[in-house]
Parts: sequence; structure tokens; C-alpha cells
Amino acid sequence: MHSFPMFIRTTNRRVVIAGGGEQAAQKARLMLKTDAKLVLLAPVLDVELADLVATGRATQDAGPFTPEHFADAALVFIASGCPGLDAALHALAKAAGAQVNVVDQPSLCDMTTPSLVDRDPVVVAIGTEGTAPVLARRIKTEVEQMLDPRLGSFAALAGRLRGAVAAHIPKPDRRAFWRWAFADAPWQLHKTGQERAAADLLKRTIATKEVPDRQGQIAFVGAGPGARDLLTLRAVERLQEADVIFYDGRVDPDVLELARRDAERVFVGNVPGTHIWPGERISRLILAEAAKGRRVVRLESGDAGISGHAKETLDAATAANIRVEIVPGVTAASALAAASGQQLSGGRDPQPAFRSAIAAGQNIGV
Repeated sequence: MHSFPMFIRTTNRRVVIAGGGEQAAQKARLMLKTDAKLVLLAPVLDVELADLVATGRATQDAGPFTPEHFADAALVFIASGCPGLDAALHALAKAAGAQVNVVDQPSLCDMTTPSLVDRDPVVVAIGTEGTAPVLARRIKTEVEQMLDPRLGSFAALAGRLRGAVAAHIPKPDRRAFWRWAFADAPWQLHKTGQERAAADLLKRTIATKEVPDRQGQIAFVGAGPGARDLLTLRAVERLQEADVIFYDGRVDPDVLELARRDAERVFVGNVPGTHIWPGERISRLILAEAAKGRRVVRLESGDAGISGHAKETLDAATAANIRVEIVPGVTAASALAAASGQQLSGGRDPQPAFRSAIAAGQNIGV
């Protein structure tokens, strides 16, 4: 990445927009989604911007401009419509130490504005570092379709209840509470328009502390041949839900990037030059973590559905009444055949596909 994505707090801070025409108005519309104090630097404003000043949503400064106009601003947008004037204003803003975006001049930009999917307070920002705005808008459209329109209001409700949860729900149970809230009855009620019923259910559960049981779960997840875009959707979901992940050296590091940042990661060896953990030790640790009520993932390259390591853990978990799930991955045979442009079919010997892929020097990550 050449740019690091992050969210900048705007409460009680100024956002300065230099310009009084349509380009400045476009930036103002974007910033109106925030609670920033908008400052418009221009001697003349178009009717839209003038209305923002008249209604008290923004203030105007007609100049002349100095670096002090840009000092301590959270963000600065320069959009006068004149390249020469934009460059001069950019110099003033940088003299004040501001972070600046100059419209249509990427070389003068410290930051770029992303495409936003707004489910306030849930916001998804999509950026292409200025290289492909059309692609960013296309991705935005796809994400808009994925996220329920009521998601933001439910997230806001959850935010209002965080203090009560911290006060009444024991810390070990809180993750289970929030997992239940966002994946089970409360969210289902809210997104079908039963907001009052959802809020009442959450508050009642907080008051009674009758959190759904924290049941441990084990998922054997196949990481496939290596490329993370070959993982199944279910595999990605299990990684993002996991409290602890047991993985070995054959798993591509990019796959682990899909897991929750705070998930515990346990390396179990199986890479040249390292000690390989015995299968019974891995099985024992997995069962112990699940017995604590944690969600455990055993991440293996290839297809976990045909792994010989799962059976002993599966048998022990069944005896202990712990839920076990096997999430298949793309097998090496399928990946090699695809890499060599051959099709596997019933009764067909996969060895020619293996041999041709190897002869071609193709790397499929197995």
C-alpha cells in the first residue's frame, strides 16, 4: 500500500474547503456527513455553499489567505477550479502543516477521498489510491447490496448498550453476547422492522444476565492450494469468528490475514527446519480450547475434508459433546488440474495433470 486507510475524528474540529464553486460544493456534500465545523475559503460562493453559510452549517472567509487559515484543520480540501490558484493555496496549507487534498491533482494530495458505503455509524471506505475511481464505485455498489439498510441503526443501538453490557455481563461472556446479538434473534427482529422488540430482548438479556451458553466449537478449515481468493466463503467466515487458530507452515500467511486481528494464533510446525507437533498433542490442545467455550479453527492446506488429522479430534469432540464442523477446501488435485488447463472427471487419472503442471513449472501454492 502507498496509502494507509484510517478514520479521522471530526468532532469539534475544522475542515477547510478552499473554493466557492461546484468542485468545492462536492467536497462540502461529503463533509456534511460528518459533524465537522466547515470553513469555506472563497470571496464568492455559489448558491449551494452560500446556503450552508446562511443556515449556520458553515462559515465563510473571503481572504486574503495565509497559512493561519489552514492551521490545526483536521482536513483541507483545495478546489478553486484554477490549477495555479490551487497550487498557491496548497503551498499555504502545507506551510501550516495541514493534510491536503487538491482536486484533480494527485501529485499534490496527501490524502484521497474514498467511495463510502454509509450505514452510520457503520461506514465502509473503498479506495484505489486514485488509480481507478470507476472501480471503486463499482465495488461500492456491490457492498451497498450486501449490507442491510437497517444495519446502522442496529449498530447504534448496540453502541448505546455497550456500557450496560460492560456493567452487567461478565467479561468472559461478552463476546458470546455480542455474537448472539448480531447473528441471532435480536438482529433478526431488528432487520424485519421490529426495532422495539429487538431492543427489549437485548435489555432483558442484559438485566437477567441469561446470556446464551458459550459453547465451544471446532472447525477444520481447508486453506486450499495457497491463494486466499480460493478459500470458500464459509472458510473466511470461520476464520473471522475464531478465537484461536492452529495452523502449520504450509498455510500461506495471506490466508491468516483474513482472521480477526485479536484471534490467538498457534503455530504447530510442519515446515522444513522446524519441529512438527505430534497429532495427539494438537488434538488435545484443540479440545481444551473448545472446552473453554472458545471457537477453534484448525487451519490446514488443501482440503480439510480428506485430512487424516481430523478423525481423532472428531471422535474425542463427539464424545465430549463439542460441535465439530469440517469446511472443505480446494484439493491439490483440483488445483493442479486447473493450473494445467485440464479437467478432472469421473474415472480420469489425475496424474497427467500433475505431471504437466510440474513440467510447466507452475506454482499453485501446495
